[in-house]
Amino acid sequence: MGNEGLGTRVICQVGLVVRDIERSAEAYSRILGLPRPQIVVTDPPEVAHTRFRGQPTDARAKLAFFDMGQVTLELIEPIGGPSTWREFLDEKGEGVHHIAFMVRDTDQVVQYLAAHGIEAVQQGDYTGGRYTYVDSVATLGVILELLENFAESERR
Repeated sequence: MGNEGLGTRVICQVGLVVRDIERSAEAYSRILGLPRPQIVVTDPPEVAHTRFRGQPTDARAKLAFFDMGQVTLELIEPIGGPSTWREFLDEKGEGVHHIAFMVRDTDQVVQYLAAHGIEAVQQGDYTGGRYTYVDSVATLGVILELLENFAESERR
């Protein structure tokens, strides 16, 4: 991977952890002048295969997405078991949880980041892809999320 870093320079998402997604989605909708998005719940563990700090978890989240052009603003209310979202909310309260990048090869990027002291802390599947959060707080001051979309034939 060399000096390619993440292999992309395009930020696709900013994620915010919130305590009450209904209240937060309404407030963001009103302030941004955008329609209130549908609130969805992440897939159950048997579909998402979620792992947090190396262990399976039944962590789930309620999500709402605001289309801001190149960047999506994601609201996240943690539900279920241990997760990076719950940990953030418990330790820091509501706020910016992550900046996300779309990547082509998650495994390669995770290896690159690990070589720079940045370890993966949570990973799971979503319909059509995989997400990975890396603990880049000590180095960058914020968590990074790697999003990789799969073609149907590449489903893992």
